[in-house]
Amino acid sequence: MILEEIKKEIANHAGELVDIRRKLHSEPELSWEEHRTTEYVFNYLTELGIKCRKTEPTGVIGELAGAKPGKMVALRADMDALSVEELTTDLPYRSKEQGKMHACGHDAHTAMLLIAAKALVSVKGQLEGKVRFLFQPAEEVATGAREMVKQGAMEGVDNVFGMHIWSQSPTGKVSCTAGPSFASADIFNIRFAGRGGHGAMPQACIDSSVMASAFVMNVQSIVSRTIDPKQPAVVTVGKMMVGTRFNVIAENALIEGTVRCFDPTVRDHIEKQLEVYARNTAELYGGTAELEYIRGTQAVINDVESSQLALAVAAEAFGEDALYREEPTMGGEDFSFFLDEAPGCFALVGAGNPEKDTQWAHHHGRFNIDEDALSTGAELYAQYAYSYLTKK
Repeated sequence: MILEEIKKEIANHAGELVDIRRKLHSEPELSWEEHRTTEYVFNYLTELGIKCRKTEPTGVIGELAGAKPGKMVALRADMDALSVEELTTDLPYRSKEQGKMHACGHDAHTAMLLIAAKALVSVKGQLEGKVRFLFQPAEEVATGAREMVKQGAMEGVDNVFGMHIWSQSPTGKVSCTAGPSFASADIFNIRFAGRGGHGAMPQACIDSSVMASAFVMNVQSIVSRTIDPKQPAVVTVGKMMVGTRFNVIAENALIEGTVRCFDPTVRDHIEKQLEVYARNTAELYGGTAELEYIRGTQAVINDVESSQLALAVAAEAFGEDALYREEPTMGGEDFSFFLDEAPGCFALVGAGNPEKDTQWAHHHGRFNIDEDALSTGAELYAQYAYSYLTKK
């Protein structure tokens, strides 16, 4: 199923793979600002002889044609960094940009897919069909994949594969769970309005802080009392802004939160219930409430056949011991928008190693990866593409 030439090519460029990742790590760019990264990726693919184009305002789509006609498989890597200050000060490749860092591993994803592209170019005479390379911007704000789809990223694609470095799992381990993998991730904003006044005269006021507090205390019963316990769901209030000073009763309050689930009907239900809870809570105290519900990423549901292929490829490439099962996470991932266009799957590649201090959670200021995982990811990209195109 796998091709030994690909394995050798990845091994031969292991040093370059690390160098690319470190370069990208030291030069992080936020969502929709990945101009240097876009230029670097475009030039790298062009030098490999891969036909490519830039998407607007950032991002790159490349395409490699094999020697024989066949299907098309897409490989996706995201490129954006986060507005997080890097806390590890002794890294020779630490971020040069204050307040910005690759705290989620997108630098690794981009580096791995570039070297995978180089390996696939070296064996293009054995490929049947085409490989499309998607270097996606703005994953962290859940808008990049949808925009790339609008700009033709998935036209003609028969299957799509992506992956994520995973610091919670040991280096080199691979998971690709069929079915639900990442949850849908939505945002809600609720504005409570009352009547402000002096803190010593509550009888003349309608206190928005009481409305907002009551809502926060009661909203969890949406999950615990209106949703089937067998259906995972999370409603989190992450931010509440209310009041201006100690002796003024607040006229307005703003609550911001997120909803995570896997089932579209559960998603619809929670959105409706949030409005009911907010409106009724406000009316109870004599105020009003206005809900803004913003749908972000959809749930990542891995195609069964594609997941089986990814696991079979990983088992042959790295051994059966490399496989493990990661339970579905309530984290969000906009790879879901590519899966709306074609079947495919999203894998996780372990990069956690306490001996190298790479066990920190994603989005933490000390996040880093065990760079031994880079070759695993690069080979998995390339071997999956080869196996999909050549399987009968």
